[in-house]
Amino acid sequence: MREVGAEPVVLDGLDREAVIAAVGAAAPEVIVHEMTALAGMRSLRNPDKGFAVTNELRTRGTDNLLAAAARAGTRRVIAQSYAGPGPDKRSGPLKTEANPPDLRPIRSAVEGPAAIAYVDKTVPLGAAEGIVLRYGAFYGPGASDFLLDMLRKRQVPVIGGGTGVWSFIEITDAAAATLAAVDRGEPGVYNVVDDDPAPVAEWLPYLAKVAGAKPPLRVPAWLGRLLAGEFVVAQMTTSRGYSNEKARKEFGWEPRYTSWREGFHAWIRG
Repeated sequence: MREVGAEPVVLDGLDREAVIAAVGAAAPEVIVHEMTALAGMRSLRNPDKGFAVTNELRTRGTDNLLAAAARAGTRRVIAQSYAGPGPDKRSGPLKTEANPPDLRPIRSAVEGPAAIAYVDKTVPLGAAEGIVLRYGAFYGPGASDFLLDMLRKRQVPVIGGGTGVWSFIEITDAAAATLAAVDRGEPGVYNVVDDDPAPVAEWLPYLAKVAGAKPPLRVPAWLGRLLAGEFVVAQMTTSRGYSNEKARKEFGWEPRYTSWREGFHAWIRG
């Protein structure tokens, strides 16, 4: 949590009284809610376990911030959500903000999608000006360096044909969209992604090549389930991409890296 134009305020987002006191003392006009607890996570075999604290930050933590914002008279609350790969039920056109989640239920990934849906619904309703930014899959310095390490060790295979479509966003482009949302855009939900959603079978070998790694192995879906779990298989086989048209129009924003192709080069070689 931070007040725009001020030094970051760091506190336990699950401590309701501490949040209310900090927001009251700062009296911010805008709050940007980017609270997660994902440092060091390397496996998605059991997403609900790995995202347990983050899920709580997206539910109870969001409630705490909204309560604090209301008490302090904060004008706008901007909250992080998700437009990354997921277990979509079926293939189809790019998702817009109006599309329902339409996710296939997975036993190990129930709480995460529910927490994301909670943010998407609660922030626009609970803040004077509530904006939700659904970020695509992050990449860039410090954002996903572990992926490069795993690629170079050939620990990230293309599973089940790699037909799942991913939408990416480079981290400085995500930051630029967030800053644009401080002063622009009507309350609601926005997809913050680049212009080039692509299947795993296309972007993963490309990233390996740019990183100087050997081509990723290819394994069938049944073996992928044994190695990585059902959620990862779904990400690699049934995920749909997202459209950024609304964010471009409402925020007057466009990504510097319109495609992950240029972005991957800048990340790894720049």
